[in-house]
Amino acid sequence: VALMLFKWILKGIILSFLLETTLSLNPDDPNVCSHWESYAVTVQESYAHPFDQIYYTRCTDILNWFKCTRHRISYKTAYRRGLRTMYRRRSQCCPGYYESGDYCIPLCTEECVHGRCVSPDTCHCEPGWGGTDCSSGCDSEHWGPHCSNRCQCQNEALCNPITGACVCADGYQGWRCEELCDPGSYGKGCQFECQCHNGATCDHKTGECHCAPGYTGVFCEELCPPGSHGAQCELRCPCQNGGVCHHITGECSCPAGWTGLVCAQPCPPGTFGINCSQDCPCHNGGHCDPVTGKCVCTAGYIGDRCQEECPVGTYGFQCTQRCDCQNGATCYHVNGACMCDPGFKGIYCQERMCPEGFYGLKCNKRCPCDVTNTLSCHPLSGECSCKAGWAGLYCNETCPPGYYGEGCQLTCPCQNGADCDSITGQCTCAPGYMGDDCTITCMAGTYGTNCSSVCNCKNDGACSPVDGLCYCKEGWQGVDCSIPCSSGSWGLNCNQTCSCTNGAACRPADGFCLCSPGWQGDYCDQPCPDGTYGLNCSERCDCSHADGCDPVTGYCCCLAGWTGIHCDNICTQGRWGPNCSISCTCENGGSCSPEDGTCDCAPGYRGPLCQRICPPGFYGHHCSQPCPQCVHSSGPCHHVSGHCDCLPGFFGALCNQVCPSGKYGKNCAEVCQCTENGTCNPIDGSCQCFPGWIGMDCSQS
Repeated sequence: VALMLFKWILKGIILSFLLETTLSLNPDDPNVCSHWESYAVTVQESYAHPFDQIYYTRCTDILNWFKCTRHRISYKTAYRRGLRTMYRRRSQCCPGYYESGDYCIPLCTEECVHGRCVSPDTCHCEPGWGGTDCSSGCDSEHWGPHCSNRCQCQNEALCNPITGACVCADGYQGWRCEELCDPGSYGKGCQFECQCHNGATCDHKTGECHCAPGYTGVFCEELCPPGSHGAQCELRCPCQNGGVCHHITGECSCPAGWTGLVCAQPCPPGTFGINCSQDCPCHNGGHCDPVTGKCVCTAGYIGDRCQEECPVGTYGFQCTQRCDCQNGATCYHVNGACMCDPGFKGIYCQERMCPEGFYGLKCNKRCPCDVTNTLSCHPLSGECSCKAGWAGLYCNETCPPGYYGEGCQLTCPCQNGADCDSITGQCTCAPGYMGDDCTITCMAGTYGTNCSSVCNCKNDGACSPVDGLCYCKEGWQGVDCSIPCSSGSWGLNCNQTCSCTNGAACRPADGFCLCSPGWQGDYCDQPCPDGTYGLNCSERCDCSHADGCDPVTGYCCCLAGWTGIHCDNICTQGRWGPNCSISCTCENGGSCSPEDGTCDCAPGYRGPLCQRICPPGFYGHHCSQPCPQCVHSSGPCHHVSGHCDCLPGFFGALCNQVCPSGKYGKNCAEVCQCTENGTCNPIDGSCQCFPGWIGMDCSQS
């Protein structure tokens, strides 16, 4: 009974699992539809099964030991297969949906290209797409899912079909692209900075500059060209007489000497300069230049302000006319009219009142002048007018130094100690000078009177223009500057002493020390730094195993144990020390360390110079090996090889074996001479004859 009960429980669990599997869809899903359905289930059912039950009772049947058999119908529980009708709630996807896993998915007969199916034959489009199957992109005026939103973009901006965000055209900004770029920026996203100057505005789309009046150029960086002004420099300037117009307003800035709106009017009399703002300073009727203010004098006057009369002997406009008055008469500075001194008459005062040689009111006095040196005698006063080159009351004295001409009135122009001809004023130059007034020094390379001699100075030495004396340049000496400064001296006239050290040469011109190889410094007192050598310490040492190199030659100073030009070769066998210059003293085949010369002894030797053999009982390298226990040996083992030195008659590594038959002596090297009638002594080879035999080799019976 218990077993049957367990089977029924197990069947119930399996049935429940099957039902749950069948009803895996979520009944709360709005897309899931359900209904009740019946189904048959095969079951085992119990029933009362009749059977004949035999039992016994007591009775009087003596044959059966008073026990009688009885029958009765009894029942027992039995089991049989049967069908049972059961009911369950059946879940399935509603019409228009299909089952996928645990879910009911809507079915669209046409594929939603850019969207998803949300209910039977109904697509929900992604932003930017529309149409029944979401295959149509939004037009330029709409955006979002199913293109249901209207774009708000302005000024030809593009609308993002997905987000509706506006992509502004060049020159616009703002959420809806409703704003122009801020002043000073332009282009896509208003991200470019305008390059315009001088108050120009730039196009918010292209960045093109719109120049303010008075400017031009791509970036409005240029003023209007001369002669134009105003907006786009299109207006022509009206200014005359060199006037310059303002590039913006066109207002004329007149040059000096002109005035008026267009600079067409000259300055009024008595004014000059910019804007005719300055007053003329001219006197004596002179008028000034309207531009410069320079005075233009009337006849008879000169000077910056026309304040001076013409110099004596001149007259007229700019005093350019020469007076023709004679005999000391003065001429009027305006028109040149002669004003005669007493005693003279005529238009030019050329006529004497008295005859030649006489003077006085009655012309009765004889002139006292030297006749030879006198031009004339004044007819009234008797004053002598001397010829050129003569002076004095009676024209009997030569001109004093520095003067010449008639009456020695003229000053000599001669300079630099030159002599002046008292009559003509011609200069005779002193040595070293030339020219009309002797102001020109002789040209380089010449000297003397009239600069006619050629200098002989060498090495760019300067020559005295007077006497040709040579002035030598620094570093040279001698009459003609041909001798260089002697060693140890330099400078002008070689009077400076060189301060260079360590064999350095001294440049004779400026005393600069020219260091010899291996030295440097202003005075060549510093050796080359480590690693350098040669002239100016400019070479680099090329050494491998060295303590630097020679500062002069660059020769490598090899460390102990090395040799070669670059100290890259180890000392050869038998040499050691710096540059391998020392011979090894090791004996008995010992080798020495190339660095310090210490001996590395060959096997079997010891001592500082390997002059001693190993002590008894030891052998080998450094005498570090103990000898083997030699048995029949002449002494300890060999100090080099460690081999035992066997006594005659023995051999073997330990000399513990007797020579084999037929051999004897040292190292068993000798051949026995005994016949088969005796034995051979392994030590000395003597024959030990068998009985009955004698002789050296036991050959005699």
